[in-house]
Amino acid sequence: MEVFVNIKFGTDGWRGLIAEDFTFENVRICTQGLADFLGASGNTKGEFLVGFDTRFLSRNFAETVSTVLAGNGIKVNIANQPTPTPVISFNTLKRRAIGAVIITASHNPFDWNGLKIKMGYGGSPTEETMLELEKYISRVESVKIAPLSSPLINSFDPRMPYVDHISKFLDLSPIRNSQLNILCDPMFGAGSGYLPLILNGTKAHVSEIRNQINPAFPGMQQPEPVLDNLQRLSKLVVDQNANVGIAYDGDADRLGIIDENGDYISTLHVFSLLALYFLEVRKIKGPIIKSITSSDMLFRLGELYHVPVHETKIGFKHIGPVMLEKDALIGGEESGGYGYRGHIPERDGILSSLLFLDFMIKLEMSPAKLIKYLHNKVGEH
Repeated sequence: MEVFVNIKFGTDGWRGLIAEDFTFENVRICTQGLADFLGASGNTKGEFLVGFDTRFLSRNFAETVSTVLAGNGIKVNIANQPTPTPVISFNTLKRRAIGAVIITASHNPFDWNGLKIKMGYGGSPTEETMLELEKYISRVESVKIAPLSSPLINSFDPRMPYVDHISKFLDLSPIRNSQLNILCDPMFGAGSGYLPLILNGTKAHVSEIRNQINPAFPGMQQPEPVLDNLQRLSKLVVDQNANVGIAYDGDADRLGIIDENGDYISTLHVFSLLALYFLEVRKIKGPIIKSITSSDMLFRLGELYHVPVHETKIGFKHIGPVMLEKDALIGGEESGGYGYRGHIPERDGILSSLLFLDFMIKLEMSPAKLIKYLHNKVGEH
């Protein structure tokens, strides 16, 4: 079988243009290479999870992955709905699965799709593992395919195990009793409905915009929670007198914050605030892992609270392994993705937003005042 594209995994999976690089045939080849890799390592006993986002054909691509894994004798559980990447990653860890494949191109433009692989520990493979996997993919000559009706393929609902875990990781009662007015923009992505699921029915009020499934991602270049894409959220925060605006990218592993004045808070400040939250409010210490492009404010926090700060290359495939190795308190990067000890060594925009809300409540400060509080600690940046 001829491989039509040289499948390479970047900082977070393999991505390509739909129908040009990212095709059903190439997804089958990639999955067969994964199955061959698992077989060679003797790691086929147990289940493999498959998730997908809201992009064009994502569910169909996920079903294609499932049929190839099943064709190789691997049990598959596929999510029953579009699901955020961190939710699948957590379920992989919780269920002690072999690993997971997630069909998503994260924050790329609408005409892209992609494939992320997660290991049994809920994080991305190491760079060495990905290079080895690419070798297996390049050697694929034939693909084994089972029917979608195979008894090896089942579906599952990943939501409540994740929500139950979040409720244990963080005492949600202060947020639920806070009467905060929260605006959330999931950007037509897989994070739609999660913040209301966790907080609605409480005193906190959550309203969502752009929460329908729309693979065209209208009104934005790509579903990325950056300033240019959050103009509507910014205006609505002011118009509706909201306390904060929260935005997720297409697969909800990244977070964007709009303060009460409608101003965008940089990801460098959000990362530093989340680190400060653990050190100052929760009185928990541990190493901080940052990519080389993240803020030097973290070094200052490390000095103030006597915790080490380690730098890595860009990409959570570099940050995650160091988090595990160092038993890190928090790891993050400048793109707005943050992971935490006791959760998964992977980015989680949903949990990050809840931690930010808890910080606001515990210090009784608005987002803008939290920035001033941070600057009083580390200086203006």
